[in-house]
Amino acid sequence: MPRTHANLPRLFVPSALIAGTPVDLGKEQSLYLAAVLRKSVGDEVVLFNGRDGAWRAQMTSDSKRSVSLDLIEQIAAQPAASDLWYGFAPLKSERLDYVIQKAVEMGAGTIQPVLTQFTQVSRLKHERLVANAIEAAEQCEVLNVPVVAPEISLSALLETWPSDRRLILADEGAASASPVERLTQLAGEKLGILIGPEGGFSDAERTRLLALPYVVPISLGPRILRADTAAVAALAVIQATIGDWR
Repeated sequence: MPRTHANLPRLFVPSALIAGTPVDLGKEQSLYLAAVLRKSVGDEVVLFNGRDGAWRAQMTSDSKRSVSLDLIEQIAAQPAASDLWYGFAPLKSERLDYVIQKAVEMGAGTIQPVLTQFTQVSRLKHERLVANAIEAAEQCEVLNVPVVAPEISLSALLETWPSDRRLILADEGAASASPVERLTQLAGEKLGILIGPEGGFSDAERTRLLALPYVVPISLGPRILRADTAAVAALAVIQATIGDWR
């Protein structure tokens, strides 16, 4: 989408954005605006909360402990939330951050860490994942911040998976082929995408997944992809064929 007001800082706020109602920032965001960015009374920022669209706002106080802003105008309406579910086996450190950021940029509606037999990381800092998602939304003008769900085991996920949602499996064991024809057949359905860990799914996990009626295995081509690359590739081909890029 075209960038709007690209020269203004963008902040996600939890409060409602209603014309005529001032917005008071918390200590961390106030310090960021007043001390880090050196913004002062009269300067403008863009605020969004994932519910009320994007608003141009003007600072009315510049205390490093509590910045207040007045809403000037709504510059973008709130779009419909994405229904695309994205599950992945967590990776380590920077690569985990990358996967979260790219999922936000690529339009995931729910981000779900899934623990598998060969998952590299078993304990996650949920607050860090949420903060990462918010930061990516701020930087890329995404108005719908995805839900970041707590980690869940693959077994528990499959036991509670809704029968009316198809689960697209990036299957490293599938013969190399374009996924486009297979994906096109799923147009209009509720979708999820599952990316396995760096070492792939175990034989038992893959056998169980392929036996489920709602699982749709796809190939991501002839090359071996790292898990974070596979995540971007899968999301891109889904959004381009049957997602919201069309």
